Order: sequence, then C-alpha cells, then structure tokens
Amino acid sequence: MVKLSPLAHRRLQAFIANRRGYWSAILFTTIFILTLFAELIANDRPLLVKTDDGLFSPVFISYVETDFGGDFPTEPDYRDAYFGDLVKEKNGWMLWPLIPFAFDTVSKDLGGQAPSRPDSQHLLGTDDQARDVLARLIYGFRISVLFGLCLTLISSVIGVTVGALQGYYGGWVDLGMQRFIEVWGGLPVLYLLIILASIVTPNFWWLLGLMVLFSWMALEGVVRAEVLRVRNFDYVRAARALGAGDLTILLRHVLPNAMVATITFVPFIMNSSISVLTSLDFLGFGLPPGSPSLGELLAQGKNNVQAPWLGITGFAVLASMLTLLVFVGEAVRDAFDPRRGLR
Repeated sequence: MVKLSPLAHRRLQAFIANRRGYWSAILFTTIFILTLFAELIANDRPLLVKTDDGLFSPVFISYVETDFGGDFPTEPDYRDAYFGDLVKEKNGWMLWPLIPFAFDTVSKDLGGQAPSRPDSQHLLGTDDQARDVLARLIYGFRISVLFGLCLTLISSVIGVTVGALQGYYGGWVDLGMQRFIEVWGGLPVLYLLIILASIVTPNFWWLLGLMVLFSWMALEGVVRAEVLRVRNFDYVRAARALGAGDLTILLRHVLPNAMVATITFVPFIMNSSISVLTSLDFLGFGLPPGSPSLGELLAQGKNNVQAPWLGITGFAVLASMLTLLVFVGEAVRDAFDPRRGLR
C-alpha cells in the first residue's frame, strides 16, 4: 500500500471532505470506465455463440458465415432470422449484450418512420437514421471524455513547459514568447476550423492536433506567473549557488511548487475541451458524419423538433458530464487551497 506524505494526506482528506466533489469523481469515473467497455454493453454482435462446432465470440473476433455452417464466406448478420436458424440447427444459443445495437446499427424493424419514440426495444428511441439513441450516448460519452483527456494532457504538458521557460528565464525570452502568444492567441480558431474542414475531412486525431495548437495557452499564463514568483525564493537561489543546473532547478525546486495552482485548473480545462468538441460537432465541423457524438445528437434534436427525446437526452448527458467535472474541479481546488492547512 502506497504511503502518502503528510501534505498529500491532508490534501486527500480535504478532497474527500468536499462530499459533492468526491462523489462526483466516483460517479464520473465509474461511468467512464463502463463506457470503455461499450462494445460489451451495446453491440449488434453477440458476446458468445455456442454451437456443436464450438464456442465463438463475435465481439472480439470476426467470423464468416461458413464458420457457422452457412453458405457465404462473408461476415453474417447476427441479428438476421436466417442466422438464428443456423444456430438452432446446431443446437446452439447466443448471448447478446444488454443493448443489442451498436452506435451505427440501423434498425430495420421500427414499424414507423425514424426518428422513433422510446419503446421497449429502444429505451431512448432512435435518431433520424434509425440508430439507437442509448447506444450512441454510451459511445458518445466515451469519445468525448477520451478527447477531453487527450487534449487536456497534451495541452497541459505544452502549457506548463512554455510557462516554465518564460517564468524561469524571464528577460527577452519571456518578452519574445509573450508577444508571440498574444499574436497566436488572437487568431480566429473557428474560422480556421471552417476553412480546414472544407479542405480535409476532419477526424479524432486531426481535431485533437488542431485544438492542441491553441488550447495550451490556457495554462501558460498561470504557470508563468507561479514560476516568476517561485524562482526568487531562497532555496532556489541556494540551489543555483551550489552549482545546480537550470533543468535540475526547474524540475526539482521550481515546478513542484508552481504546479499547485496548475493542478486546480485541470478539471476545468477538460470541461472546456469536451465543450469545444461538442460545439464543433453541433456546427458540423467536428468528427466525421455518423460518429457517436453528443454534439451531433444535439444537432439532430434541433433539426427534429417533433422528436424531443433527441435533444433532451443529449443535453441531459452533456450537462450531467460537465456538471460532475465542475464539482470535481471545486473539490480539487479545495484540496490544494493553502489556507485549509491553517485551520
């Protein structure tokens, strides 16, 4: 078991003391972990297929129809009645996920026009492409959080590095980089996205790379201010007098003390990252069409006012996700508040 330092233990206790933030972190983490296994929860392939020929797992391995005694060397439609008859002929059975639809599964037996209302088969209804809304929400939650995590991690590393170099060296280094940041931060990001989206087809990594170019500035100013404050402390001067190199001083003495304010911003940066992806998807400049996106679901709700379940469910999931992150951010801020150690 990892033994925490007294300071880390106090911060952990302060975080737990904020019950709203503590339980929000547990709830958010639990939901995210569940969505990491979305293929096992919502899928149009069975988890297991048992026949006289053996045990198959279509969720993990792609099979062809001839593997089950069919006629064609192509992947079978596991939801088709013909495949069900093949399995029954071999005294078999199928174990399906809780939701027998993937995010891109088009339901062919709605009995009406899409989007269809919630029913026993589609608990939250279908969208205007006859795809299950609940399945798309599960996959959409996962891709939104993964995008937010990746963007927050990469932009934080860049922002901390740039801010630390500015604050530590100061002078012309700080002045030159600050002028560049002012110009770079003034570029119209949305217009650049619109122009580039008309040239190339955006995808997860394309969007991530483009947003990293601008999102790192959210932390740069905070780290720069903290390093400017810390670099003149006595223990930093002592380390420099003892011959310690700049890199050693930065990593061992300056950054650990300057990171306190930075860490408190991370949940809010992730919140902003998820909001940016949702906004771009809503405007049509985000992930490719058909991707399980919360923004795309909100856009469908706007375009299909006769199907209120689309906009309501999309908004409810997005609002809940961002609210949980805000509560977590408040708890992290309380945990790193230096005034709490004086109580």
